[in-house]
Amino acid sequence: MIAFLAENLATIIVAAVLAAVVVLIIRKMHRDKKAGGCSCGGSCGCCPSSGMCHKQ
Repeated sequence: MIAFLAENLATIIVAAVLAAVVVLIIRKMHRDKKAGGCSCGGSCGCCPSSGMCHKQ
């Protein structure tokens, strides 16, 4: 088990960093959506899908 970890340490670290970045991105999108913001980051006035995002 230790030999496996030693041989693949770089891959494990890179995967952990990428997973953390993905979690942070999803967390920010969720917080923005709860705050009433737009998850895509653009202006909803010209978005063809604005009716689906912000139903009234």
